[in-house]
Amino acid sequence: MKIVIAGCGMVGRELTQRLSLEGHDVTAIDSDPRRIEEVGNLYDVMGVVGSCAALGVQRDAQADKADLLIATTASDEQNLMACLIARKLGAKHTIARVRDPDYTRRQDKNGSLLDFLSDELGLSMYLNPEFAAASEISRLLRFPTAHRVDVFAGGRAEIVEITAGADSALPGLLLKDLSREFGRVLVCAVQRGDEVYIPGGDFRIQAEDRISITGEPSEIARFLRRLGIQKKKADRVLIVGGGRIAYYLAVSLEGAGTRVTIVEKDEDRCNTLCELLPGAGIIHGDGTDHELLGELGAENMDAIVALTDSDQVNIILGLYAASLGAGKTVVKVNSGNLIDLSEKSGLGSVISPKHITANMILSYVRGMNAASEDSNVEAIHRLCGGKVEALEFSVGREVEGLCGVPLKDLNTKRSLLVACIIRGGKALIPGGLDSLHRGDHVIVVTTEQGLDDIGDILE
Repeated sequence: MKIVIAGCGMVGRELTQRLSLEGHDVTAIDSDPRRIEEVGNLYDVMGVVGSCAALGVQRDAQADKADLLIATTASDEQNLMACLIARKLGAKHTIARVRDPDYTRRQDKNGSLLDFLSDELGLSMYLNPEFAAASEISRLLRFPTAHRVDVFAGGRAEIVEITAGADSALPGLLLKDLSREFGRVLVCAVQRGDEVYIPGGDFRIQAEDRISITGEPSEIARFLRRLGIQKKKADRVLIVGGGRIAYYLAVSLEGAGTRVTIVEKDEDRCNTLCELLPGAGIIHGDGTDHELLGELGAENMDAIVALTDSDQVNIILGLYAASLGAGKTVVKVNSGNLIDLSEKSGLGSVISPKHITANMILSYVRGMNAASEDSNVEAIHRLCGGKVEALEFSVGREVEGLCGVPLKDLNTKRSLLVACIIRGGKALIPGGLDSLHRGDHVIVVTTEQGLDDIGDILE
């Protein structure tokens, strides 16, 4: 497909890299010539210097021939204008990154302002990275022992990543015995050091393996309780950094009855947060000040979440929180190298808004690229440091050689697992005699890259 990416910041660069690697014809637009030179050299894509909201620039980028334009600049208004221009020129689809809560906040029974204006603006999709990141953190605080929680099929199924602690019942367990002993869940991926496995029934778990478990949320919670490693949800949360993610997260947590304290060093932002979040404790101060954290009782918090603008500061805060014995630490990191380092350090949970956004957009692109409009990618999540993809497919038609055939008789690609089937609103852990049917949602876990259609799981 021909894809135009407007804005080469963190999200734009991530999308440029991943979409170009998947073989799409990518053109990048940015007003900074250095950024265009960098992405052109790194990813071998075409580049156009200028404002994506300028008609001439979009003509130079051939937006009129684009299957998709993705606007990810720092300006919401510029992104929306770019999408409007692209659709008027003839682009088939547009996606805008929109961060201002006033655009995305629900205003009446018809939804948000953007819901109201989407048709007029020609938007195929809009997304808010900060809101998506806050939602992911909120899920992590529901499963404090989890490193990450990925949601599928509208919350009917999840994949939760935990560490097989040496003092738990997991080390030495064969996976074929797991469901019989601990409930209806499935281990769908294992990371052991730098190695990644899509395991079979004879795989034996070792201490310190990072294992990804899929199933219904209630079954996963039951599994963790039976193992004795599920802690109660976080009731007292300290957030360091008062940006948009902190705001969205605080709204979500307060709605669930959690007591929230936010430390923010900018006085004007503190005043704004006091107005927006009257039920939260807003502290004007430096979140890196250990004395201040001590006065706030950081060591007694159920969770500490580091959301400052600096990756390095967030990592240091996360390490300090872990040294205090805080129940859960979550840190925001956007640098790819620092994400890898943080995850290997046992820091806790690491979230990256740019990766979350890229995964959402990539799901849309894979769906567009599917061989059939009735068998699309609904969601993509990257597991095990990006080495494994978990994809949700909707099966909208009878796929020849696939539907109705027992899973044990399917000639699927190597290192691929049909991990979960959502049918009739229920998540099922499939066995060898189960088969796929029209109307199913299917979670596939694989080390293969670039699957677009449920039929692609076959050799």
